[in-house]
Amino acid sequence: MIDKVTSQANISSMLQTLRAYQSEAGNGIEAPHADKTKGTQPMGFGDMIRQTIENVNSNQKTANDLESAYMSGEPVPLTDVVLAMQKSSLSFEATLQVRNKVLKAYEDILNMPV
Repeated sequence: MIDKVTSQANISSMLQTLRAYQSEAGNGIEAPHADKTKGTQPMGFGDMIRQTIENVNSNQKTANDLESAYMSGEPVPLTDVVLAMQKSSLSFEATLQVRNKVLKAYEDILNMPV
């Protein structure tokens, strides 16, 4: 029989972990905007691409670091390792798909009759 106290503590812990990952996932790239009060310029397309690639690279480094730590026996939860690897994989795949769409659009423009 499952102990209700232990089960309730495990459920609470899992919900807290899921909420933390949800809030972390919500902290993606913000939409570029010009802040008129500070006099800064809006983020350009190249800057957005650079930021996205840096985020993908950061996700991959984090996943590799967590995997190495887990494999060496450090007290890293397996769920953190798996979630970091999935986040890394998804961000890379999404970036790859965007790249493919941009290349396709470039080819379409290049093949347009003048």
